Amino acid sequence: MKQSKKLVIIGSEQLEVKELSKAEEISGKLAFQQLEDKFMHSVLENDKKVIDNGKLISDAINQGMSSFSPDLMFEQLVKNYTIAKQIYGESIIRLISGYEPDYIKENIGIPEFQKELKDKIQQKIEELKEEGFLLKDNSLSEKGVELASLVLYFEELDKIVPKGVIGEKISKRAFIYGEKENSRLYKKGDRYRDIALRKSVKLAIRRGHKHFDNKDLQIYEKQSKGQTYIVYALDASGSMKGKKIEACKKAGVALAYKAISERDKVGLIVFGSEIKEIVEPTLDFTMLLKEITRIRASKETDIVSTLRKAIELFPSGNITKHLILITDALPTKGDEPEKTTLEEASIARSKGITISLVGINLDEKGKKLAEKIVELGEGRLYVVRNLENVDKVVLEDYYSVV
Repeated sequence: MKQSKKLVIIGSEQLEVKELSKAEEISGKLAFQQLEDKFMHSVLENDKKVIDNGKLISDAINQGMSSFSPDLMFEQLVKNYTIAKQIYGESIIRLISGYEPDYIKENIGIPEFQKELKDKIQQKIEELKEEGFLLKDNSLSEKGVELASLVLYFEELDKIVPKGVIGEKISKRAFIYGEKENSRLYKKGDRYRDIALRKSVKLAIRRGHKHFDNKDLQIYEKQSKGQTYIVYALDASGSMKGKKIEACKKAGVALAYKAISERDKVGLIVFGSEIKEIVEPTLDFTMLLKEITRIRASKETDIVSTLRKAIELFPSGNITKHLILITDALPTKGDEPEKTTLEEASIARSKGITISLVGINLDEKGKKLAEKIVELGEGRLYVVRNLENVDKVVLEDYYSVV
């Protein structure tokens, strides 16, 4: 694989540093069964057509769709564009038609444009079927889900993965690898992200080297810690559809990537009116990535069942057990949902499980209940107004418990 080089300057000295390529950073982390390597390379190389196809499938899932109906979509766009936009969202309309939503809105009444629009939508569906991303009945294939997973992965990792050996892009307060202790010389098998760059450069300068190699590299040795089990519980009720669930999925991917890279196990609970999906705490990042990608939003919120299931997922023993609940609403299922929720939070804490809650635009009533949950669970409450910050908040919470 190709490597680029960077000049690192300390004082009046400068050294050439090999910078890891993005492909090296992600190699070996993904193992898809249906998706060919060519698509991995296409996404790495920013092939817009492939990325847009993956984004289209991802957005469809986030809008609650399990298949495409080109005729129905066209009819809805012609009949009432405003309602169609609410159903599909601007991103899907743009990606499936090739037109900007505002342009469609302005011209949808023109018969010639209607014919052109219908043909464009049908062509995109046929293209997805030819590539194997849709089945014959226009439903999503496993290969399509894997492509959407790949695009989701790269969209989020572009924010959180260190660029070369220079360091993290996100704030130090949000992303900390643990206490850095003494450094030692690099040895085969060490992670590039643990390189003590400044110490390595200073060592090379002391040795009179103008270029440094593995013999000059210093690695941070961190304090050892016991394994941590994290369960990410994501509210997939109907109100989370669209941008909310997209942001929470990205946060789940970031959490899984960071925690598993630290050899901490991550589990997943997807809940709405019932438990929709369960993944026991695992080190299998690819499997988690795909399960997060395929989450769809529907129906009401049942936090009580989520807390009960989380208790079952954590193993016994003297390990760190932490649940991250992410939701935008109060529990709505059951006769006394608030009371029962607090009872289950108390039971979870008695079993050694701490609970944090990430609230998406919670109202005052929801915030008060959330405060009681995290007080019982001895965790943290984060009330998020900006969806762009969900991943930062989730990772901050992870590093607060490890």
